[in-house]
Amino acid sequence: NRGMATERSETTRLEAFSDGVFAIAITLLVLDIKVPPAPDGVPTADALPLGVALRHLWPSYLGFLMSFAVIGIMWANHHNVFRLVQRSNPVFVGLNTLLLLCVSFLPFPTAVLAEYLRVPGERTTAALVYGGTLTVTAVAFNALWLYASRWGALLRADVDAEKVRTITRRFAPGAPLYLTATLLALWSVTASLAMHGALAMLYLLPERRGGSGL
Repeated sequence: NRGMATERSETTRLEAFSDGVFAIAITLLVLDIKVPPAPDGVPTADALPLGVALRHLWPSYLGFLMSFAVIGIMWANHHNVFRLVQRSNPVFVGLNTLLLLCVSFLPFPTAVLAEYLRVPGERTTAALVYGGTLTVTAVAFNALWLYASRWGALLRADVDAEKVRTITRRFAPGAPLYLTATLLALWSVTASLAMHGALAMLYLLPERRGGSGL
């Protein structure tokens, strides 16, 4: 019992640290929505009214909403995974750290997307960077789950095998779908972002057996 308590304490500490990274990443997203500068003294002819300037920030709003949804979904699924994990080991900690690296990096491609979405010659590259980050993140999440549930056998002994299979099936399409959405930017950035948005909505739906998935 003491050994099990120690193992559970280690996973609890790891989850608490992860929660902090998720919280910081999701907070950093809003910092990229810049307040339009107020006119200094007499307004110039090219100064935009505040309402118009706020509307011009729509790429920042879009990037914020998409990435907020993605990080929120990842956090929920990360929590669900840790509810099933009994113990950790160095490989599991390393995979979790890799996932957190991707999560903490996400505000940067989000800012790049918001900045260059209105630039015709650069929006494709911005969408590829953004989608590529989501794809790598999905790969890291799947690796974390597969190691915990299969390769490392770190789950609680009482976890139902069918539940594990259901979660695995739910997670597995994530990386290929995000990759498809990313490559779609080579044809249409609008279609690519629409697919990313659709994936976020899809994974917000509850899983009938085994919880939601990434």
